[in-house]
Parts: sequence; structure tokens; C-alpha cells
Amino acid sequence: MKELSKEELNSSRPIDAEPHWYVLHTYMGYENIAKENLEVVREKYNLQDRIFDIVIPMEDVVEEKKDGKREIVSRKLTPTYIMVKMKYGDDIWHAVTKYTRGVTGFAGPAGHPVPMTDEEIRQFHLERPAVVDTNIVAGDTVEILDGALGGFSGTVTSVDTETQKVKVTVEMFGRETPVEVTFDQIRKIGG
Repeated sequence: MKELSKEELNSSRPIDAEPHWYVLHTYMGYENIAKENLEVVREKYNLQDRIFDIVIPMEDVVEEKKDGKREIVSRKLTPTYIMVKMKYGDDIWHAVTKYTRGVTGFAGPAGHPVPMTDEEIRQFHLERPAVVDTNIVAGDTVEILDGALGGFSGTVTSVDTETQKVKVTVEMFGRETPVEVTFDQIRKIGG
């Protein structure tokens, strides 16, 4: 396989003016490997100004173990797929599909990339609002709005405004369980 030069990868072929989210298909169980390899390709071909974010969507689910105990585990939301925010152009197709071990191609008709819709981006929590207006502080009672714990309420133990994450203790299965959620996944209960 011929190695593309950095000049060929950064040629003047049409390139998205703005970055969009795209879906890449991977081999089963290769999601983490594909993500790591795409990060290497981004560095090797100096594509930091074209490939901005690589995400394996995860969700927390309650799983029952053989001993009857339940616990919260993270599971891939879309097995065999990873999401990539990039400025797509025909030139980058080779770097992503040919030189990234574990990636089989772009999701789309006949492997032609189609940007994700705004609804899909929201559904997979790929974009967070730049600033979330919140007055939530430690000690507040909140309701978790989505995910495996959607509908549960708990007490805020800490707030990180920089990452926009909140640690909440919920009572589950007769014991208190700490969970981490984002500002947009909770709603303050009461005044």
C-alpha cells in the first residue's frame, strides 16, 4: 500500500468549511483500537486542524451479576461505530479509511460520508452547550433526566463548573451510589 505524503493529504480538494460529526464503522470489538489508531494518524499526518474529536459513545446501564448484585457499568452505545468531528474532504478519506487500523469505512450510502444530523448529535451527547446556566450547588436535590439512571433523584455532592459535571449520590438497590452526570442531564428539584 502506497503511503500518502502530507502534501497529498492536505491537497486543495474540497474541504468542509466547518467541522461536522461523521460516523465511522469499525470491526466488532475494535472501537477502542480504531480510536487510538485514528489519533495516531491525526498526529502522523498533522491533521489536528481537520480532525477535532473522536468519540466512542457510552452509556451507563444497570447490570445484574451472577451473584444477584446489581451494578452500574459503561457499555458502548453503538457497537462497531465511532463518531468523529472533522472537516471532511476527499483527501482525508484515505487517511481515515486506508491508514487507520480497525476502521472499515464511513457510514453512509456506498461508504460516502454523510454528516450527522443535529438530532443525532444531541442523542449521542456529542456536543455540550458552551455554557450551561445553573445554580446547582452541593447539597441540592436533583433529578437525573436521561441515561440508565433517568428518573432517579439524588443529592449533589460536588460541582465542577469547568467540565460541567456534577457528582450525585443516588439511592439504588438499598445503598447510596455515587454517579457523575453533566449539567444538561439533571434538573434541580424544589427551590
